[in-house]
Amino acid sequence: MSDCKYGPDCQHAYPRRHFLQLSVGGAVMSWAAWIGAELIFPQRSLAQSVLSPDDALSEMMAGNKRFASGNMTSHEHDLAILKQNTIEKQEPFAAVLSCADSRVPVELVFDQSIGHIFVTRVAGNVITPEIIASLEYGAAVLGTKLILVMGHANCGAVKATIQGKEVPGQISALYPHIQPAVDRAGDNLEAATKANAKIQTALLAESSTVIKGLIAHGKVKVVASYYDIASGTVSLLS
Repeated sequence: MSDCKYGPDCQHAYPRRHFLQLSVGGAVMSWAAWIGAELIFPQRSLAQSVLSPDDALSEMMAGNKRFASGNMTSHEHDLAILKQNTIEKQEPFAAVLSCADSRVPVELVFDQSIGHIFVTRVAGNVITPEIIASLEYGAAVLGTKLILVMGHANCGAVKATIQGKEVPGQISALYPHIQPAVDRAGDNLEAATKANAKIQTALLAESSTVIKGLIAHGKVKVVASYYDIASGTVSLLS
C-alpha cells in the first residue's frame, strides 16, 4: 500500500465514497480546496477537455448544424475512438442534461461520437441530487467544460404538469420540479418548456457548490437550451 496522500504524482484514484461525501447533497468543502483539483483528482483525462468553455459550446452548436442539415460526420470516427480512447477511460468535453424523451438522441443531435458527451437524462430535464452528483462528477473529475441543460418541443413532462391531472405511479413526482416554470410562463407549452430549462440551469449553477465554483473561475459554462424536434435545431436561451 502506497503512502500516497493523493498528491499530483499519485497513481491511485481518489476514493469514490470520499468524493461523494465532499460533493453531493450540499457540499461543505470550500472552493479553495477545489481550486487545486489536480491534487484531488490526479491523472485526469484531458485529450478532449482542453477546449475552453466557449470553444466547447461552439463545437456543440456546430455539431447541431451538421445534424440539422444532414451532414453528420461523427459516424466516421466512432469505431476508431472506441478502440483508441474509451476502453479504459472517458474524455468528454461537454455534459448535457436532457429529457428522457426518446425523440431527443443527444449524441446524434450534436453530431458527437463515442466519449465526447457526458449525458444525464431524466423526464423534464429537472435538477435532482442525483443529477447534480452526476454533473459534478463530469465537471470536477472528467473535466467537462460545458454543461448544456436542454428542454425540447412537445415535452410530455411539462405538458402533464400544465394539465395537472391524476397520473399512475410516481409520475406526479415530477410536477413540483416543473411547476415554477408553469407559474412563470402559463399554459403555453413551448414557453413553459423554455422557462423550465432556464430555471433548472439557474438551479444547477446555484445549488452545486462544485459547479458554482468552477463557473466563478471560468472553468465551466452552464447554458440553457431548447431542441426543436421538427427542425432538429437547438437554440440557446438567454
